[in-house]
Amino acid sequence: MATKKEEKQFEKERKQANKERMARMKEEGLDKYFTPEQISYNRRKRAIAAIWPVFRFLILFGLAFVVMYPLMYMISTAFRPNEQMNDPSIVWLPKSLTLDNIKQTATVMKVDYWDSADPFENTLLNTVVINVLSSILQVVTCSITGYGFARFKFKGRGLLFGIVILMIIVPPQITSIPLYLQYAYFKLFGIIPLYSGGEPVSIINSGLTMYLPALFANGIKAGLFIYIFRQFFRGLPKELEDAAYLDGCGPFETYVRIMVPNAKTSFLTVFLFSIVWYWNDFYVSSSFFTDNNTIALMLKNLDANLQQQLFDGQTVSVRQIIVWLESGCLIAIVPLLVMYTFLQKYFIEGVERSGLTGM
Repeated sequence: MATKKEEKQFEKERKQANKERMARMKEEGLDKYFTPEQISYNRRKRAIAAIWPVFRFLILFGLAFVVMYPLMYMISTAFRPNEQMNDPSIVWLPKSLTLDNIKQTATVMKVDYWDSADPFENTLLNTVVINVLSSILQVVTCSITGYGFARFKFKGRGLLFGIVILMIIVPPQITSIPLYLQYAYFKLFGIIPLYSGGEPVSIINSGLTMYLPALFANGIKAGLFIYIFRQFFRGLPKELEDAAYLDGCGPFETYVRIMVPNAKTSFLTVFLFSIVWYWNDFYVSSSFFTDNNTIALMLKNLDANLQQQLFDGQTVSVRQIIVWLESGCLIAIVPLLVMYTFLQKYFIEGVERSGLTGM
């Protein structure tokens, strides 16, 4: 299979050959044999070929501006002393750099997980543990579910897959109240009251509120992940499974030994998506956590916490605390940027192979 570089080189050579052929035909007077419609078509094609690169550049430049402008402004502001925000001579490059904004914001967000006095009850470590465990559980259960929809025929499959599509469409606000009541009075199908004197238990402020949905393929964006795995497994040759069955493998062993190794890029893609969505989630977390902090929750409440801790409860404008707000945003996205920097090659490959480009 030709690489992308070879395909680009071939397309470039093909266009150059067509251009030279048309020039020779024009010199030899062969263009008189073309009909007016063919001549008009060729002119339109040449005009589109000349305009499209400019149009494509404008689109890419506009998208890059939309994405890069907030990021560049955030970095410029996060390392700028607060007094320079009112200096009209400073636009992008500050006159001096400081790390005090990052340190003070980290203290407010309680992300100093090197503190030996309190090593476990901290924001960053708590967020990492919840994200990684929930993502791993979700990847495993969603892949099994997607494989079942892709390869097995059973009664009610269409209805169940319709429910999966509803998981993508229905917003989490619809299910938050029933889930909260379920977790606040957790009975586990009536088993827990048998051993707790008839009283249910509450798992609010517990990581179980994140782990249990992920364990049953019902976590954040689980419907989309099931759909991705279903599309990928449907694209694999059926002969792989037939060969495994002839060798004596059962359905689960075939999934583990044959399907999973062929779906490594899809697993990585779904895992990265899951990490990002769990990391940035604050709505679901705020519904079930009141004293179990995550990065997203601390960032959501950063404005009020800054006013309380840095300004002794005084109400200040956003302009006065913008450097700390941008520092908080930088702290929140740095782990994701580092992760993407090292895994972008595999992530892009997984997106191309998992069927997302055709959605």
